[in-house]
Amino acid sequence: MISSKPVRGTRDILPDEMKIRDRLEQQILAVYRSHGFSRIETPVMENLELLLGSDGGENLKMLFTVLKRGEKLALNPDASVLDLCDMGLRFDLTLPLSRFYSNNQEVLETPFKAIQIGNVFRAERPQKGRFRSFKQCDIDIIGDPTIQAEIELMDTTAKALLALGFKGFTIKVNHRQLLSEVIKKAGFDNEAIGSVCITLDKLDKIGVEGVTQELIKKGYESETVAELMRCVTSINLDNLDQWIADPTAIDELTQTINTVRILANDNFEVVFDFSLIRGMGYYTGLIFEVSYGPYGYSIAGGGRYDNMIGKYSKVSVPAVGFSIGFERIITILLEEQEKAQQIDPVVILFYDSQADNMVDVIKAADVWRGNGYLVNLVAMKKKFGKQIAAWDNGQYVGFLVYGRDEEIKTF
Repeated sequence: MISSKPVRGTRDILPDEMKIRDRLEQQILAVYRSHGFSRIETPVMENLELLLGSDGGENLKMLFTVLKRGEKLALNPDASVLDLCDMGLRFDLTLPLSRFYSNNQEVLETPFKAIQIGNVFRAERPQKGRFRSFKQCDIDIIGDPTIQAEIELMDTTAKALLALGFKGFTIKVNHRQLLSEVIKKAGFDNEAIGSVCITLDKLDKIGVEGVTQELIKKGYESETVAELMRCVTSINLDNLDQWIADPTAIDELTQTINTVRILANDNFEVVFDFSLIRGMGYYTGLIFEVSYGPYGYSIAGGGRYDNMIGKYSKVSVPAVGFSIGFERIITILLEEQEKAQQIDPVVILFYDSQADNMVDVIKAADVWRGNGYLVNLVAMKKKFGKQIAAWDNGQYVGFLVYGRDEEIKTF
């Protein structure tokens, strides 16, 4: 017998939760659109060469790849993934956006402010709040090289989170150029920066000792690793200029943090966190992440990626994005907030399928819909009392019987 359970790491979403998800998505979308962003859509599959060449960090180890078809699929004992596969499922929305912009930039305005809401796929170990297929809500600004883009993204994303009921969250900010400079100053060469960043990104999970041991296992000198960890744990916003000789990057960082702090109006915090890495290798400037409450994971994150679009276009185009982790905020809201469980104004209109004219029934339902209600049409059964009791499940504000009731009755 074939199992009816979903693929491991995925899940079925029942109607009650789907109502909440739809509402939250629309709230996020409304904030994004009110700030001048336009929604686009990209395919869930991309060419495998594009995915593998994306500087996607650890996510490249979690690609879902798609086998070639027909004569393209030539099996041999020494075949590589590129011999067997030519497509893969997207692991984020940033890479598809970069390809999308390169392919369509002639018809897009500059700067282009994009919204993407859709599922991404990573073949990672499933756990609470972490799935192999999950939704992200991204906004990106393409074509603006200034920190005004970062400020606008942080402000807009914060407003979306506030609209969902989140308060007291923290936006952590760092700068990849500053981080790279410190890594080199500690004794690492340019080629090691990407590998070191991937390990440093685990600092909040495995701690200083865990990061130190992993870097040593990668073959780096213990003295160099120790110096790096001393730098990472000692740097703060006040002593940055003692460690780093890049005044432009320091100015970008401090201006962004100070500006967004004013915009926060005490509803959330904005802090400098030099241990913030962001695992993607394509980030080139400011990076940021949102933490909330006691949870050991971020609920949103992003950064500047000025070099990615240039891989697919003759001209390099500056770009920066911020993504809300939809699955994570849903998990938190379902656990913490009664607001997420609010009942929509849904009523049931019962009708007699044998005696009532369906055209008239639908027209009557449309009148209530025009008054702001959601109406579910349900045919009456012989044991109507039991039927009413069965529908009394907390999801409806009341019911009517067609041809009898002029006002909504409560269960």
